[in-house]
Amino acid sequence: MKIFDCTTFFNENLMLEVRFNILNKFVDKFIVVESRYSHSGEKKQLNFDINKFSEFKKKIIYVVIDNEPNDIVYQIKNDNKFEKKEDMRTNSIKRIAHQRNKIMDFLDEASNEDFIFYSDNDEIPNLENINFDDIKNKIVIFKQKLFYYKFNLNCDRIDWFGTKGCEKKNIISLSWLREVKAKKYPFFRFDTLFSKTKYKNVKIIEDGGWHFSQLKTPKDIEIKLLNQEHHDEYRLAKEKLPSIADLIKRKSIVYDHKAKSTDYKFSNEFKLKTLSLNHMPLFLKQNVKKYSEWFDFEK
Repeated sequence: MKIFDCTTFFNENLMLEVRFNILNKFVDKFIVVESRYSHSGEKKQLNFDINKFSEFKKKIIYVVIDNEPNDIVYQIKNDNKFEKKEDMRTNSIKRIAHQRNKIMDFLDEASNEDFIFYSDNDEIPNLENINFDDIKNKIVIFKQKLFYYKFNLNCDRIDWFGTKGCEKKNIISLSWLREVKAKKYPFFRFDTLFSKTKYKNVKIIEDGGWHFSQLKTPKDIEIKLLNQEHHDEYRLAKEKLPSIADLIKRKSIVYDHKAKSTDYKFSNEFKLKTLSLNHMPLFLKQNVKKYSEWFDFEK
């Protein structure tokens, strides 16, 4: 049985370096997919350089997507192509799904019993002390701690269910896997028989890893926010928000994870908490000095 770790890439070299080092002893293949288009539809240069990760080169399958999805909705005016505001979010979701689903074309090396895991680049599963031969569940979901700006600045309002996986024989698509509900439904929930997101046969991995969100400079965080799924909301809100540098200094975020998908998310401000190194993966504990600028040492 082999482990395939799959992720998408924009320009997160720091996170990819940390990811490879944390997961290397568990993972047989890393699949990294990069698109020539951001999730907001902007044409971008390719940023992944496999030579920066020479130690892991034999394990890496690097995939480039040259085209946008066929069903992107554009408007044409005076020979100029543009997106209407009401289409922006839907188009972003289509681009994200297109990038994730391309992974399916590169699983030829995997057997039906091999585990395929998908995470966004900054979601790293904790694979310590897991015997995958003992897992008989159809889907495995990792319950992760959420961090912002620094490796140990924790947002404790929610648990983050980022990394999800299953055996290759059970996979429908990577976007399907991403959308599976992070809940084990009881046997009497007959709606699970017809749902593609609700399942009874799910294993939740407690202490399942780390979601290191926005470990970037303020400038790079801004670039990410302007190109991610909710870029339309951020563009509307950013003039009224505190500066990103100020939020980092005050250890705060202005994003409500508990808001409904249809609600406005850039609203209330929430404080972050500094956690001890005991909550960090072994690789980071051993390399605090190397990554010192990405730790918060002030209580």
